[in-house]
Amino acid sequence: MSNEQEHNFVVSQENWSLHRKGYQDQQRHNEKIKDAIKKNLPDLVSEENIIMSNGKDVVKIPIRSLDEYKIRYNYEKSKHVGQGNGDSEIGDIVARAPAGGDGQAGAGNGKKAGDKPGQDYYESEVSIAEIEEALFRELELPNLQEKEKSEIITEKVEFNDVRKKGLMGNVDKKRTILTALKRNSRDGKAQITPIYNDDLRFKTWNEVIRRDSKAVVLAMMDTSASMGAFEKYIARSFFFWMNRFLKTKYESVEFEFIAHHTEAKVVTEEAFFSKGESGGTICSSAYYKALEVIEEKYNPTRYNIYPFHFSDGENISSDNKTCIELVNQLMEKSNMFGYGEVNGYNRYSTLMNAYKNIDNPKFKHYILKEKADVYHAMKSFFKKTPERV
Repeated sequence: MSNEQEHNFVVSQENWSLHRKGYQDQQRHNEKIKDAIKKNLPDLVSEENIIMSNGKDVVKIPIRSLDEYKIRYNYEKSKHVGQGNGDSEIGDIVARAPAGGDGQAGAGNGKKAGDKPGQDYYESEVSIAEIEEALFRELELPNLQEKEKSEIITEKVEFNDVRKKGLMGNVDKKRTILTALKRNSRDGKAQITPIYNDDLRFKTWNEVIRRDSKAVVLAMMDTSASMGAFEKYIARSFFFWMNRFLKTKYESVEFEFIAHHTEAKVVTEEAFFSKGESGGTICSSAYYKALEVIEEKYNPTRYNIYPFHFSDGENISSDNKTCIELVNQLMEKSNMFGYGEVNGYNRYSTLMNAYKNIDNPKFKHYILKEKADVYHAMKSFFKKTPERV
């Protein structure tokens, strides 16, 4: 017999793909959230938790069509403790109230009892940046023209060059090792070490200077008594997203906020979105103030000018003629004039009845009847023009 000892080796193979399952599940869930956000944009854009937030936090909002993972016990469909034939599964409808009665038929959205199934939705924590990404992708500032240029130095650092001298914190390790390896190979030693000073490579950057056209948005809002809580909320929702869109898309866009009832005044951004007022409505006061601001601060030869006005349209009839004249004056100085009207009725308001006869490609309007129309108004006013071939 041989005196040699037998050695038994056990080779184990671990499925390392299991370690990636958590990450894959997270990625899959994130994709489902993005898809749900895209499908529910009209509702999310006017979601109160977002409009009333500071615009920075992660907010919890209801998202329809987003399902949750469930654990279902199958046991190969065998029968267990309970009554019945055992064919039902979790989630099956086991009973439904008979139709009829005094309740209103529907999906359960009304105040009365209904007889139709509702639609499930789940709350998910979503950052406002995720909604912005979906909303702003197809928007742009219309009719942007080349004016006097302003130099803007971007804060982003771009490493776009490699040099032999630089700061040790900017050492390009990969290129340094490759350089040392090549030099040592030439000396007959295919190894990394030693590394000499001549082998060091440093990443460097250049300041990126971009010249952009200047633009200013004159945001005007009716804060009179006829603008109820719903009307003011819709107007502020639109300006909330317009403000964020322009600040994230363009480096040199300035804002002027004008609130009006029978009189108009320039207010701060915070007061514009939070302060409510009362009184009658003379819309021309906002247009006079806008022209005054343009005259004082924004020369049309240097700025792309975009006046936007939101109202319920219940203007004093005697003021409508003046409004049309002032709107025409504003369009002479502006790239576009946007008018948004919050009007849930199936009729023209006094102001819209006058504006419908304006025949000028610079004049754009949109009538908002419900919260979801904030999204459609954004798409209408900031429609991306197709690139010419």
